[in-house]
Amino acid sequence: MKKFIVLCLAISLSSCAELQQVVNNLPQDGNFGLSQDQIGAGLRDALQLGIDKQVSKLTTKDGFYKNQLTKILLPEELQKVDKTLRDIGLGKLADEGLKVLNRAAEDAVKEATPIFVDAVKGITFADAKTILLGSDDAATQYLTSKTQQALYNKFNPVIQNSFSKVGADQIWENLINRYNSIPLTNNVNPDLTDYVTQEALKGVYTMIAVEEKQIRTKYTSRTTDLLKKVFALQD
Repeated sequence: MKKFIVLCLAISLSSCAELQQVVNNLPQDGNFGLSQDQIGAGLRDALQLGIDKQVSKLTTKDGFYKNQLTKILLPEELQKVDKTLRDIGLGKLADEGLKVLNRAAEDAVKEATPIFVDAVKGITFADAKTILLGSDDAATQYLTSKTQQALYNKFNPVIQNSFSKVGADQIWENLINRYNSIPLTNNVNPDLTDYVTQEALKGVYTMIAVEEKQIRTKYTSRTTDLLKKVFALQD
């Protein structure tokens, strides 16, 4: 009896090993799968679709401000400024200060989108299969890790210029000066350019992740033959 059990176990283990080998080979097997390069191309297409369908929404008026996923709130050191101004009846000024931060992000993403598109086109997936079979935002996470610093360097001066373009620098200079003139408050002078740059990038990656999840979970979101073939492998 023991010999029979051992024999069955051996056959079972052998079958599992053979099955795993078949699974590993499927993505490379002609009509049964796709090559690593094809999967990588599909992932790039998904990210590109995220830019076309979702990031483009951020470039419109109130694209950040009225989007609860990406709306830029005040940094912690300025939340006391906001509260104090509202407490003394300057809520409208506080609202305007918040709005222009989001306006600067909208303006910057509009100008920097071509940079982002180039980054997506140039990205090389180290292990496209692993990313394809990963979490709903695995490709976006990979894109973030490969492009965040370079894109920060591109976005930052655009944000700085956008501050001047939308009048954010003057509004915040006025707002902070009003706050600093209030008795018993500590003066503040945060680096808003850095903060808004970080938040703008976060918003861009968030919206790309939204589209990636749609493509992964909804067949109707796979608008090309390549997307259909690639993401069928993870269904």
